[in-house]
Amino acid sequence: MSRLVFAMVLLCAMPETVFAELTVITNAKVYTMVPEQAVLEHGSIVIRDGLIEAVGQELQLPENARVVDALGRTVTPGLISAATQLGLTEHSANSHSSDQQVAGSTLGAGFDVQYAINANSLLIPHARADGITRAVSLPSDSGMPPFNGLGALLHLIESPDVLELPRFTLFAHLGGPNSGAAGGSRAAQWILLRQALDAARYWEAPQTALSLPDLNTKALNAVVSGELPLLLDVRRESDIRQAIALQQDFELELIILGASEAWRVADLLAEAGIPVILDPAANLPGTFDELAVRDDAANLLHQAGVLFAFYASGGLYYTLNPGLGARESAGYAVANGLPYEAALRALTADTAKIWGIETQAGEIAPGRGADLVIWDGDPLEPSSAPVMVLIAGQEASLETLQTRLRDKYLPQILENP
Repeated sequence: MSRLVFAMVLLCAMPETVFAELTVITNAKVYTMVPEQAVLEHGSIVIRDGLIEAVGQELQLPENARVVDALGRTVTPGLISAATQLGLTEHSANSHSSDQQVAGSTLGAGFDVQYAINANSLLIPHARADGITRAVSLPSDSGMPPFNGLGALLHLIESPDVLELPRFTLFAHLGGPNSGAAGGSRAAQWILLRQALDAARYWEAPQTALSLPDLNTKALNAVVSGELPLLLDVRRESDIRQAIALQQDFELELIILGASEAWRVADLLAEAGIPVILDPAANLPGTFDELAVRDDAANLLHQAGVLFAFYASGGLYYTLNPGLGARESAGYAVANGLPYEAALRALTADTAKIWGIETQAGEIAPGRGADLVIWDGDPLEPSSAPVMVLIAGQEASLETLQTRLRDKYLPQILENP
């Protein structure tokens, strides 16, 4: 018998568990994020080959599996950062990195950050260690406002291949200080945006490869044809009303970021099916576009039936601590009336639904990817932290630059106070 045939016979004779990566989490308080299943006390989760195979309270557990006893702790789906710049900035370059912005260029809607995503960024392990397993990474500015450019979806596996989907959304910013790029006119911003979408709507694919559209036209055409969602950063009520009209006129897939005064038009947003991404903790009017911001905005949107997600909008939290910032914002929303599970959904299942990845992430259900977090306390408490993070069924390291510095210098400090 040849070596090849012998090896094939031997492999076929081996038990199935040799091929399958099999893990079982037991004795967990499981927030499935599945509406009809809700919370499972003393629940179990079976994970096979990176996917969730079964979830329940009295499961027949498979043999030869790695068993993780959660000791009654809370288990949630991996958090999804709805808007950040992970992979594009670092500690010392949070507001100045050329990876996430470009100026004085012909690149506008076509500015694409996928080429700059750095899987070795020191901030990605930090995000993983705070329970983030996916993130939408966005550009800051392009050379042609009001467009910022094309964002990307990251899956924070421990691999050079964190870029899951490039050209994931087209990002634009209207109002506020950015209006200076359009001659200081907010009206001009809206005119430029509509004009660009109009031109893309009537663009026809070239008959020959010698006549290709520019990158900006391709990006805009993907939006008007429904291939890409348009993410609009707008804050005040009048701009949000303009965004609703834009969605109706062009039949766009539209998502609103910022949305400080969205509660004022919550019924209109719900009727139009337009989701929003907001920061409930950003409750002070930093600009004249945010004069009507209020603490209970998330609950008002929830009551109206608006689909929403949370992000960390302020300074360092946007990229350096997006997990902690978003969890803190979610807890703030709960303190101001939002139901607890609605807040958790805004960090997981509802974020996945907004970004169109709900069949892969956001819920603990059979067939979903095994992105899971076991917490040492309440996930919405800033003092809580993951004790285990699984991404695609693999346990992720919780080591970060901060933990390495702690482990290096803390013993010396304790020995020599």
